[in-house]
Amino acid sequence: MSIVLTNLTKRFGRVLVVNNVSLSIPEGELFVLLGGSGSGKSTILRMIAGLTEVDSGRIELGGRDVTDLPPQARNVGFVFQNYSIFRHMTVAENVEFGLRIRGAPAAERQQRRDELLELVGLTGLGDRYSNQLSGGQQQRVALARALAYQPEVLLLDEPFGALDVKIRAQLRASLKEIQKRLGITTILVTHDQEEAFELADRIGLIERGSLIEVGTPQDLYYRPQTEYTAVFIGGGNVLVGRNVDNAISLGSVRLPFPEEAPVHEPGAPVRVMFRPETVVVKSSPDQMGQAHVLGRGRVIEQVFTGPARRMRLEIEGLQGVRPLVPPPAYGQLAAHIEALVPGSEAEAISSSAVGELWVGLTDYHVLAPTGPKILICSDGSAVDEAAAFGMRLARAAHGPATLLAVVPASGEVAAARARLESLIEQQGMQGHSQLVASVRQGIAHAEILTETQEGSYEMVVLGRSPDAAGRPLGIGTTGQEILAQARVPVMLVSSGRSTIERILICTAAGEPGKSDVLFGGRLARWTGAFATIFHVHAAGAPAHERTRSEKHLRQAQRSLEMLGVKSECAIGDGEPLRVILEKAEAGDYDLLVIGAPAPRVPQRFVWRDLATQIVAGTQRPVVVVPMQER
Repeated sequence: MSIVLTNLTKRFGRVLVVNNVSLSIPEGELFVLLGGSGSGKSTILRMIAGLTEVDSGRIELGGRDVTDLPPQARNVGFVFQNYSIFRHMTVAENVEFGLRIRGAPAAERQQRRDELLELVGLTGLGDRYSNQLSGGQQQRVALARALAYQPEVLLLDEPFGALDVKIRAQLRASLKEIQKRLGITTILVTHDQEEAFELADRIGLIERGSLIEVGTPQDLYYRPQTEYTAVFIGGGNVLVGRNVDNAISLGSVRLPFPEEAPVHEPGAPVRVMFRPETVVVKSSPDQMGQAHVLGRGRVIEQVFTGPARRMRLEIEGLQGVRPLVPPPAYGQLAAHIEALVPGSEAEAISSSAVGELWVGLTDYHVLAPTGPKILICSDGSAVDEAAAFGMRLARAAHGPATLLAVVPASGEVAAARARLESLIEQQGMQGHSQLVASVRQGIAHAEILTETQEGSYEMVVLGRSPDAAGRPLGIGTTGQEILAQARVPVMLVSSGRSTIERILICTAAGEPGKSDVLFGGRLARWTGAFATIFHVHAAGAPAHERTRSEKHLRQAQRSLEMLGVKSECAIGDGEPLRVILEKAEAGDYDLLVIGAPAPRVPQRFVWRDLATQIVAGTQRPVVVVPMQER
């Protein structure tokens, strides 16, 4: 039986758990939904089974719409992680349970029970109770019970998660054999990549409720289409170079574009992905063979993994190249890559002079070009400063953007869309293929939050009208909810600037300041702006605090240098709000960046932090960055 999901969406309260998922699974396929905890994969499974109600979208099983049918009418078998077998029943009674409640005759129940116990390797154990079984045996009982009434679809929710490694491996082999023998369409949910690769015909990678990419294990591993897949699966290296004369420039290294590589404009960033096992480490360049030489390298660290060693290398020829994976440590200046070297070769490398090592690649993959995804919210005014400023930023960032208007009534949709098209034309963006206009109907702050969650945006641009005295307002309800619930940076604009050439990044010392430094650095990289990293000491700050903040600023500047951003550091003394606002005016900065902890839900909490006061104290655009929880 085939499975077709169309625009499947689920919210719990205001939290978007499953985001517009569409998927087609042919009859007989073993499909794996792979993702981290809280990604929404189990909720999708429960909606297919009818155990969780669908908010919107459609579920078809074998061409039949079952979206509104109860679980017992869907002919679906479900195996839970915690077994959920009945403790007061024997193994035989558990397996027969589904047939009994369907009124099957005793002889048919016994025959089916015996067939299934043999199939799952439990022959002779029918009289035992759950407390007489191992965890692996209990899971086999749960599988047999799910198959007893011959369902046309089998759903398994992390069925091996509570078992030890050896038992998991045995049960995976059994499951694959049983699934192929029965030819039953199966969806298995897991966070275990090894499990997914061993079992799946195809894998769907899910993150924050969105289906990121679908493909065979081989395609997702060697030829991922997205950066997220390249990073999540298998531990790849991702470096960012540029297209220079139709070649990939990585520092002093030039690599040819593979034949299947997507088209990149001249000078555009190029993201190169390669797996650790494709990295070659030799004692001389003469031993490289057909590998593409990256240059001399040195071993930063290595970990023994049995048949191989995982090494982290610093490559001389990659100075100034921006690494995405492995992510650079805060303040790290040189790019590092990871290699998986066979044990015998690793021993030879360990005994050689470190300075004599040479590093190359046997294979690499170029990811499709993409930029940051930005949501630009139009405030409906005739002169929409926020929309104009946001579109200028989107054009500089070369990424997808949505220009959004929210109207209270359906009769206003057409006029709002026409106004958005006019704004796009005014900014000369009508030919920008990655900019789309969208109109939603409803309450503005609720619809903007919904769009932010559904669209997985990296930043939201909001306008802010002045109060009755002409002073700019603070972060506002919409901004607070986006920061608290979507955890996305918010740019607040009351008076836009014609250019973005100078950015003031206001940072606290230590962990709280890293998020705003790194996001401010990304903004500077997108726009080509010069960044000033600014920290304010309170009056009378002790010497050890000054030493710590100076170290933080040095690390911040090195991190921005890794991003290719020109920057300077500055320190002020005094009351932070006053000093920051004075610095912004004196330097005539086009944009301010400030970090802030997100407010707690419920939203009765009133923000009184520094970010709110800065937003309310300046006419300049301000980006508020939620501190990332680690």
